[in-house]
Amino acid sequence: MLARILSATPWGVDARPVLVEIDVHMGLPNMQIVGLPDASVRESRERVRSAIKNSGFELPPRVIVVNLAPADLKKEGNHLDLAIAVALLVALGEISQDALEGRLLCGELGLDGSVRPVRGGLAIADCATREGLRELLLPAANAGEASALGSPRVIPIRSLAEAIDHILGQSPIAPGSRQIPEPPDSTGGPDLSEVRGQQAAKRALEVAAAGGHNLLFIGPPGSGKTMLARRLPPILPPLSLAESIAVTKIHSLVAEEPPSRLLTARPFRSPHSGISTAGLIGGGTIPRPGEVSLAHGGVLFLDELPEFRRDAIEALRQPLEDGEVTIVRTRARLTFPARVSLVAALNPCKCGHLGDPRHQCACSPQAIERYRSRISGPLLDRIDMHVEVPAISLQELKGPAGETSANVAQRVLAARTIQQQRHGKNSPTPTNAAMGTESLHTHCVLEPTAQKLLDNAFERLKLSARAVTRILKLARTVADLDGSKRIRASHVAESIQYRSLDRRS
Repeated sequence: MLARILSATPWGVDARPVLVEIDVHMGLPNMQIVGLPDASVRESRERVRSAIKNSGFELPPRVIVVNLAPADLKKEGNHLDLAIAVALLVALGEISQDALEGRLLCGELGLDGSVRPVRGGLAIADCATREGLRELLLPAANAGEASALGSPRVIPIRSLAEAIDHILGQSPIAPGSRQIPEPPDSTGGPDLSEVRGQQAAKRALEVAAAGGHNLLFIGPPGSGKTMLARRLPPILPPLSLAESIAVTKIHSLVAEEPPSRLLTARPFRSPHSGISTAGLIGGGTIPRPGEVSLAHGGVLFLDELPEFRRDAIEALRQPLEDGEVTIVRTRARLTFPARVSLVAALNPCKCGHLGDPRHQCACSPQAIERYRSRISGPLLDRIDMHVEVPAISLQELKGPAGETSANVAQRVLAARTIQQQRHGKNSPTPTNAAMGTESLHTHCVLEPTAQKLLDNAFERLKLSARAVTRILKLARTVADLDGSKRIRASHVAESIQYRSLDRRS
């Protein structure tokens, strides 16, 4: 008898439907899986046999052929175990084929028949929604995240026997309830008021948050670069529902334990400088998202930027420009979202004390040049703001607490609201940093004095065309924070100040 059942397999940050077909006929007992399975899928034969036996069913000595369609799609992971087991029971006449209509099944089987969690539960639920299915049977541990979409009904399964009883209608299982995402608790986290002094750097952090701009801190060790970077997420606006779904999809693919609900806190990723290109950008034999994608919707912090591998940080150019990473393999072309706020930090020289009035720099001019040349000009051009963070004085260290993150976050949210109204709620460029050429010409018109100031800066600082574009976007953000529809000379002047490396050239 031939049986068919629908399942799914991860494909990038999404999931692709897989039709599991099983044919059982007379012959020497054997179970064969075809349809481009990897080793983990082929190993499901033994898991399925034991799970069915320990769930109270007998497998007769027959030839069992399992086909996974489409045949040209690579299947990997543990997602298909439950579907193969149930389809096999349909082929043996234990379950009616009609009972599987409108249902999708995913889950890993234990030898005792238990159903274990899989990765990408939210992506599988999204796949079931696209296929127009009425019900999704998933491991109980995945039901929380999968129920967030509200459709289809998500049935939490703990064992193969439970799944069979539910399908047969003998012991129906109540679907998981949709949980409304709760905003992250901001109390007790890092706060800008804890940073003493560094008013210019804190202002730069506010501008970066308001416009979604990339930021580079340059200063000696101990000046507060890392401390400032860790206080960027609390002043960013809350994740929208669409952003929350996208972030949860990515993290569900790599998490050791599936998230119990939608993630609502903006990610903050701070990889070690020894990270490989694949670890930072994504890749591998079976492509997985890298740190830049895991930071999607949040902050990617690269401390000691020149210490990172040159090929790794140069590979950031495309994600910073396009907001996504495309990985091409022989049988696959996968795209991972990577719309991040990059915050990088570096010392002014190898020893870190160049320009520090309390320490003498031991680096020669040649050593300073070699240190800075580890970061290419094209990469620096893609970082909107270059901000100097000087060593803090004792008087500043003993000074009063500064403005709280909550107050700054209100101004950032107001500026983001202006941008959203300008570009449209569903615009692919919701922030000033992501504006395209057409939007730039429309929304970044300068007053005559501001245009003259920018023209002079272009000649004196020998700015590139990309640097001028970054200054225009920054000026638009500064004007939004100021509540001004027009971009004035003061807005352009502040934006030029955020290009410190250009001013040194």
